[in-house]
Amino acid sequence: MVKDLTSLLTSFFSTESFKTPTVEPILHENCILCEFSLQDNAFYTRYRVCPQCRFHYGLNARERINLIADPNSFRESNRRVTSIGPTTLDHSQPYNTALKQDQERTGLTEAAITGQCSIQGFQAILVVLDFSFMGGTMSSVAGERIALAFEQGAKKKIPVIAVVTSGGSRIQEGMLSLLQMAKTSASARLLHKKGIPFISVLANPCTGQTFASFANLADIIIAEPKAIIGLAPTRIMQEATPGKADISKIHSAEDHLANGMIDAIVDREFIRESLGSLIELTMPEFVLTEAKTKTKTAKYIGQTASEAWDTVQLARHEERPTTVDYIERIISNFIELHGDRALSDDRNIICGFGFLAGQSVCIIGQLGYRENRSSGLVKPEGLRKAQRVMKLAERFRIPIITFIDTSGADPSLQSERHGIGSAIATTLSLMSELETRIVSVIIGEGGGEGALSITISDNILMMENAIYTPMSPEKAASIFYNNQGLAAEVAKTLKLTSADAHHLGIIDTIVREPKGGAHLNHTEAAHRLDRELIKALSTLQKQSMRRLLRLRYKKFRNIGEYSSHFRLAVKKEVTNFKEYIKFIRSEQP
Repeated sequence: MVKDLTSLLTSFFSTESFKTPTVEPILHENCILCEFSLQDNAFYTRYRVCPQCRFHYGLNARERINLIADPNSFRESNRRVTSIGPTTLDHSQPYNTALKQDQERTGLTEAAITGQCSIQGFQAILVVLDFSFMGGTMSSVAGERIALAFEQGAKKKIPVIAVVTSGGSRIQEGMLSLLQMAKTSASARLLHKKGIPFISVLANPCTGQTFASFANLADIIIAEPKAIIGLAPTRIMQEATPGKADISKIHSAEDHLANGMIDAIVDREFIRESLGSLIELTMPEFVLTEAKTKTKTAKYIGQTASEAWDTVQLARHEERPTTVDYIERIISNFIELHGDRALSDDRNIICGFGFLAGQSVCIIGQLGYRENRSSGLVKPEGLRKAQRVMKLAERFRIPIITFIDTSGADPSLQSERHGIGSAIATTLSLMSELETRIVSVIIGEGGGEGALSITISDNILMMENAIYTPMSPEKAASIFYNNQGLAAEVAKTLKLTSADAHHLGIIDTIVREPKGGAHLNHTEAAHRLDRELIKALSTLQKQSMRRLLRLRYKKFRNIGEYSSHFRLAVKKEVTNFKEYIKFIRSEQP
């Protein structure tokens, strides 16, 4: 049972417990790992990080607040919330004694400190668990304070930042402690429902019930380098793991990042700046206004086989700008997010938030084979990561821009076992009903299901020399003629150029490239794309979300429909065929 202390006639806690702690921080003379001298080292004194090996030493809650919050901005809340439950029972006197000892030693009343502050000028609710207070374990009081902080953030519409160092549940409080998992998890959902960002910072160590409850429900999860992270403590995990596996590496922040469980690892010296940028990106203030100029599209002229094949070569040119090239030139303050929270982090798809002309945007892009990270094929883990970030963009009302550049979906056995078919289907379904503006741009090779999977949008742009095709010309030639040498002829039949796609109503706008191709001038190509993205996004934002969803459904519902456009296309093909027959007959003797 939890109650405000001022309403009690008597209390276990003395007023001395509420004073600001005066405990001097523990400073090492030499690094415990590399033995580098830390005496009188300003960097170590400020951040508790060894400047040579980058080992992050432990901090108490007040020290963490000083590093995260703007100077003198933190105002503590819920400080007088205390327990009148099991700690008052006779059989719990040893626990009461331990509590009082930690209160006197740390100057804290409990393991959790909550309050409001500013971070880089942006208001935030801060929740900090202190491992030096009974191992940062989750008591009923700590759980109540955390729940109140989430409720305060939801009420004031202020993002919540939780810094977690914890060993799990407070065993002395039994099931009351364990059930704080349910309490804090339910409270965290309040932020999700109202579209308020929740960011967690996992420090060393972060294990047990706190890790498996509210800490893992954050929209964005970052960790300090080498932090021990996981449900089970290291000792328990070692006992449960056969053989001699290095648990310290498996149970680390780095391993969690590689396996898609967290978004980023951030050094302590950059934590305030990183959190400030994330708050700014996820709490957008500015919206682009409608563009006054309209894009003019040239009249459609069918291409010859050689011209279509030349376009294929340009789309695949090794010097052609990639998604990363465009992000670096168009998107400012880009912060990449990682992981599908289930299996791994597919590096073939990049996701994150940044600014386009001052407006927050969500970026989801395929890296393509030119990045040389792998084959460039779309994997199920990458699509699940994309889905996770799309849902964040929808929650925070941030428009999405997708960059398409892939030869297709990964056909491997591992991809099938990890659910590539389901990942493609659920991504298509999700994008069809996402309640946020979506603009897609095909920048290179748009191949098959892999390309289509993130191209369901309100406005589709296509670079002039990009291609959009159900399969590669080589594969099509092999299937139909058993001869890849006919790929050039098949390229024309596939109608894969930007002009073909625009003529068929598959895309909305062709983005002109510098003369000779985008590979000759990355900066100019990015500038032209930048202008078209701003035009497309500003136009979409003038329309209601309900209308956009209706138009988005109609856009894809009507593709391939037997319409007047389709009848004209068929009539043109029939006429061309008849003229071809006449020409053949006239050539015969």
